[in-house]
Amino acid sequence: MKEDLAKVRNFALGAHTGAGKTSLGEAMLFMAGATTRLNKVDQGNSVLDFEPEEVKRKITISAAFYTFDWNKYTFHLIDTPGDFNFIAETQTVLHGADGVVIVVDAVDGVKVQTEKVWELAETLEHPRVIFISKVDKDRADFKRVVEDIRNNFGDKCVPVTMPIGLGEQFKGVVDVLHGKAFIYPEPESKQFNTQDVPPEFASDVETYRDQLVERIAEADDGLLEKYLEQGALDPEEIEKGLRMAITSRKLVPILCGSGVTGIGVVQFMDFMARYFPSPIDRGERTGKTPDGQPASRKPLTEEPFSALVIKTLNDPYAGRLTIMRVFSGTVSSDSTVYNATKKSKERFGSLLLLQGKTQKQISEAGPGSVVAVAKLKDTMTGDTLCDEKQPILYELLPLPPVVYSLAVEPKSRGDEEKIFSSLARLMEEDVALKLERNDETKEMILSGMGEIHIEATVDKLQRKFGVEVNLRLPKVPYKETIRGKARVQGKYKKQTGGRGQYGDCWIEIEPLPRGEGFKFVDKIVGGVIPKQFIPAVEKGIVEAAKEGVLAGYPTIDFKVDLVDGSYHPVDSSELAFKIAGSMAFKKAAMEAKPVLLEPIMYMEITVPDDCMGDIIGDLNGRRGRVLGMESRGKKQIIKALVPMVEVLRYAPDLRSMTAGRGMFVMRFDHYEEVPLQLQEKIIEQAKAEKEKESK
Repeated sequence: MKEDLAKVRNFALGAHTGAGKTSLGEAMLFMAGATTRLNKVDQGNSVLDFEPEEVKRKITISAAFYTFDWNKYTFHLIDTPGDFNFIAETQTVLHGADGVVIVVDAVDGVKVQTEKVWELAETLEHPRVIFISKVDKDRADFKRVVEDIRNNFGDKCVPVTMPIGLGEQFKGVVDVLHGKAFIYPEPESKQFNTQDVPPEFASDVETYRDQLVERIAEADDGLLEKYLEQGALDPEEIEKGLRMAITSRKLVPILCGSGVTGIGVVQFMDFMARYFPSPIDRGERTGKTPDGQPASRKPLTEEPFSALVIKTLNDPYAGRLTIMRVFSGTVSSDSTVYNATKKSKERFGSLLLLQGKTQKQISEAGPGSVVAVAKLKDTMTGDTLCDEKQPILYELLPLPPVVYSLAVEPKSRGDEEKIFSSLARLMEEDVALKLERNDETKEMILSGMGEIHIEATVDKLQRKFGVEVNLRLPKVPYKETIRGKARVQGKYKKQTGGRGQYGDCWIEIEPLPRGEGFKFVDKIVGGVIPKQFIPAVEKGIVEAAKEGVLAGYPTIDFKVDLVDGSYHPVDSSELAFKIAGSMAFKKAAMEAKPVLLEPIMYMEITVPDDCMGDIIGDLNGRRGRVLGMESRGKKQIIKALVPMVEVLRYAPDLRSMTAGRGMFVMRFDHYEEVPLQLQEKIIEQAKAEKEKESK
């Protein structure tokens, strides 16, 4: 697929859920003739949101890719998820873009996920364009939303188009830079009329144009000098400077329109073709060599081939589909490339150009392209593919930590292995999913970014692999310990008519500091217990400690001294002393003031200033201890220790308390005693569960 790199545009659409991002993408495809009708998310016929889980929820869950042509330009469009549950997917695929179109709702303005996409684009040094969508909706307010954008992202955000009418009266857009008005006689039409700017818009057009020219001048020293001297720039200088200002991220143009009616979308695409940076404008991509030295590749066809894998899809029938962004050189079908991450070779079959859920075979691809190849054996998301003779490694940003976990159990007996293998396939697609088996609670734990993330994964598990599961909150891995000392005898004696069983031991038990585990000390003297039976006593204690004495939880942080005992020359055996050790532990633990321990989590919660009081109050209600606070811009980071049982559902709770603006990270810190008033309830619950399991 030979193409003029100066006419390649590679960009991602990013937004808060419901802002109209996918609708804008659908309108672009329709206006460009890539689709024959203006498909709608609400009608379930979107070619970008085509997964059944997306159609059901009417949100983007999985990034979609579509390559199409517009006025002799090639557009590689990436439609990213807008819900925080799928932020890891958005973050990963943004590595494959040259810039981001941030879509903002003309009614609701900037929301939390808008800020997150902006931050990711900033971190990746991506140029941005803002598109104010849904101008045709009731209560749409262009000027208020522009002010909201500038308050959040700075005055480098300047309108280059503005709406003619709002709500039902929205019928066209004004081009601020060129002083033209574009009127659409009918919604969902590709036809529009060009005319002079209506007089009532003249003042706003002049204001916005002055702001634009000022920003363009500030992007180049030569232009700034002329602007300061003469107070104006030539049209050619403005044209050239506008593109330079966007590429250097000193200007973020604001355009407007409606993805549902298509009004303003042609002007938006013309703007993208004319001013958005090409792969050449973005310049070289930096990485490192396999031995850690800095390396880079220019976006030229004559450079060695290099590409980054930004997504993996698994189909039960078609196999694995690997989606990559080509940064340098060219790659053709039926070629062999080097996976620098895995240090292995991969043989390509057909190269595929992605167009929603369909693909089109191509013979080769160059810089800027987003293409797919099927059935690679080792390659996964985040891997670098390149020329073996000149290897390079590109790195992804660290993924956000998982914040929500649920226990997964099969609906049908014997499906455990099928669950593991099927979820492993889905984890290849979704880099934010984590699956582990908790040896203490004997549960499979599926972790992700939130409730919707895990629920959508389970839906996909059933649809793709026919596996049905139940979800529930994970069990809390309580533990038991002792607070006192005891000296007891464990004696096992059994006569069965022939050879009997005899084991007798005396132990002393005492607590150890938290985190010390278990210590066993052999203090036997005079051979009262033969040496070959002493390990059996320890084994009996260890096995009994796994079940505890209060509620069946493992006992930790205690020391046992084996101090005395007796044996029978015929009837004693390892089994008898093992049972004696177990009996001794159970008796000793009950006498040594046993208590229940609960896991305590260390949390760092990032919230806006105005939410801080509510969050601290909520933490106190969860038996949390606030350790301190730290300011970071307009946000506060609250550091706290909270019992695990109190924060099993903290992800959705925090989102609700902060309107989605709060985030947190959490890790296990230590174990503490459960308050006495709660111990009885936990013990009763544990016993009830055991009875239920035994039936």
